[in-house]
Amino acid sequence: MTIAHEHDAQDIPAATWPTPYDEMLTALGETRGHYAGLHQRISALSQAEMSERQKTLERFFLLQGITFTVYGGESSTERIIPTDVLPRIIPGAEWGRIEAGLTQRLRALNMFLADIYGPQQILMDGIVPRELVLGAPSYRREMQNLYVPHQAYANVCGSDLIRQPDGEFAVLEDNLRVPSGVSYMLANREASRRTFPSSFREARVRPIDRYPDLLLATLKSMAADWRPNPQIVVLTPGVYNSAYYEHAYLARLMGCPLVEGRDLVVHDNLVYMRTTTGLRRIDVIYRRVDDDFIDPLTFRRDSGLGAAGLFNAYRAGNVVICNAPGTGVADDKAIYAYVPEIVRYYLGEDTILPNVETYLCREPSQLSHVLANLDKLVVKAVGASGGYGMLVGPHASRAEREAFALALQADPANYVAQPTIQLSTAPCLVDGRIEPRHVDLRPFILSGEKIVVTPGALTRVALRKGSLVVNSSQGGGSKDTWVLDDGAAEVAP
Repeated sequence: MTIAHEHDAQDIPAATWPTPYDEMLTALGETRGHYAGLHQRISALSQAEMSERQKTLERFFLLQGITFTVYGGESSTERIIPTDVLPRIIPGAEWGRIEAGLTQRLRALNMFLADIYGPQQILMDGIVPRELVLGAPSYRREMQNLYVPHQAYANVCGSDLIRQPDGEFAVLEDNLRVPSGVSYMLANREASRRTFPSSFREARVRPIDRYPDLLLATLKSMAADWRPNPQIVVLTPGVYNSAYYEHAYLARLMGCPLVEGRDLVVHDNLVYMRTTTGLRRIDVIYRRVDDDFIDPLTFRRDSGLGAAGLFNAYRAGNVVICNAPGTGVADDKAIYAYVPEIVRYYLGEDTILPNVETYLCREPSQLSHVLANLDKLVVKAVGASGGYGMLVGPHASRAEREAFALALQADPANYVAQPTIQLSTAPCLVDGRIEPRHVDLRPFILSGEKIVVTPGALTRVALRKGSLVVNSSQGGGSKDTWVLDDGAAEVAP
């Protein structure tokens, strides 16, 4: 089957648009060593055979009920997440650097959270501006001076990485609040085994199957010092949440109850869940509910998703909430710009994985630069996620840029800007043809008694030609990520 090797610059002058890194092919069009076997295999398949494999994958997702919800208009639609049949392949040596960089980063961010909710030494030393932290919408004063086991505030982290045109990985953003997508990583792996069984068998791909066990061990470690066999639950907003499938999937794989706020009762600062045999005490809550909705007595009074008194039980040390409330301040897009300094401050090391250059619009000189270069930059709202609240300057119309300029001038502290980066591309099956599409990478890191990086990731794909937006809610999809064992030089056919 023919593999297209092309890049869509979307009418942006070539001089300002660097050629993206191609995950499979070199600049000369030669196949990279770790892709050689897979390239050989798919080249030998006909278009009809490739299409049939894609259908096999989609049938698996449908039968397993692997869906997400798209909201819009007057209704919501539940559908399978668009998934590409061709895996992305990462050599073991490259993964080693990613693993070390993510471990370093999460260690420093957990230390940062323990500091800003404790002595605030980093603020007194002027490394990070005090007003930037204490004025962040995600900073929770209620968390000040509370004990968090192992100082592990962010127990599950899903950092988004991109490969730059020079081939080096960089961190685009950190997700420390309630990161999602790990169920799709696990499902993609199972589907990949079915669609390319012989290739997968010979590839020496590092396994990710133990993620649910590792997650359960991480959650248990948060209460192990005072409850030897802690009861874990997964707290979901309910069936109407777009990631409900993931909540139910992880609860089932861990063997933990899936609960909603209405299933919880707080009495004498102890948390119980209702069961058919009576109340059962809960020790650790893996919450998939945003901070604002955890407890109507402490946060939003109109919340029906959490449980009244839950935060007081947490404050009393009788239950652990994972991730801890208030972790969002460490993945604030303005704080992101200071992460290299945060790593140096706490660990005395340079970051292994660099940041993308970031302009803080709260600084007048940087705001002037951003306003003068809106046609070249990506501008993001500090508190937004999912691809919303952003402007991709080179792809925006003049009217859109002018409207965003007004928003920037009205509230500059709410925005940051970054250069428009060409995400790397990986081969994808699109309408019966194999073409390059832009991708990013979301590995998952667990932090409790120790930090563990899962040897795999969710590769998100911008399925629309030329698009840089990988979010499933905006036309993106995903694919399996094969991390090769250290001795695996290539994927066998």
